[in-house]
Amino acid sequence: MIKTRSGREQALAEREQLFIEATRQQLCNEGLLGIQMAAIARRCNFATGTLYHHFASKEDLLIAVCTELTTTRRDYFQRVADSELSTRDKMLAFAVAYALFAQHYPEHFRLEQYVMTEVVWHAASANRREQMLEATQPIGRMVEQVVKDAMENGELETHGLAPLAFSIGQWSMSMGMHTLIHAEGILDMYDLKDPYRMLLRNIQLQLNAMKWQPLAGDPFDDAELDQKVDDLCRTLFSDLCSEKKHCLALG
Repeated sequence: MIKTRSGREQALAEREQLFIEATRQQLCNEGLLGIQMAAIARRCNFATGTLYHHFASKEDLLIAVCTELTTTRRDYFQRVADSELSTRDKMLAFAVAYALFAQHYPEHFRLEQYVMTEVVWHAASANRREQMLEATQPIGRMVEQVVKDAMENGELETHGLAPLAFSIGQWSMSMGMHTLIHAEGILDMYDLKDPYRMLLRNIQLQLNAMKWQPLAGDPFDDAELDQKVDDLCRTLFSDLCSEKKHCLALG
């Protein structure tokens, strides 16, 4: 039996959503240092106490914003999971989905790094932490299923390892590259160009090293990689891409 919300519960949920959206906009406009509970409450035309009724602390509020955006990121990954791509191409498409999301919602990536620090994470309530973990879990399950499918199809050897052990490297590379991209000046200092191309090339190299079939012809062939990204963007993310040559503006 589906439980329906009462009028009061609906009003509370809508007000909480208002606070979350106002905080996200504040993040976009002024960054993390600009987040003040009193300012958020005023922006929404409520007393500060009303905001604290919904969120016990600023840490809880920030985790709630991160949780909300994680749900959006899950939608990007779902497109890949639901596609008819090969398992190998799905792994590359997950990286493209993550990169697109980071481009469209840069505030989420910065916020996620911040809320996962020990000082913020442990200051938040257990309930808010649990909500965020629950929001991220479906993403991991989508990736895990692709690895399982590859093993069952004979496209990837198990080596006696858990499925997610085969995706942790790609996850780490994606997180690391987004960190470098958002750390202004770091890549320029070392004259490193085309960060998304570097990321996708290294993912292709890693998948080849794991002998994930079918192997990529030449991960250093930029034209081939560009075409692959073009195909993924056109097939899965056409509504999310700009009119540039590639949705990730490779090169």
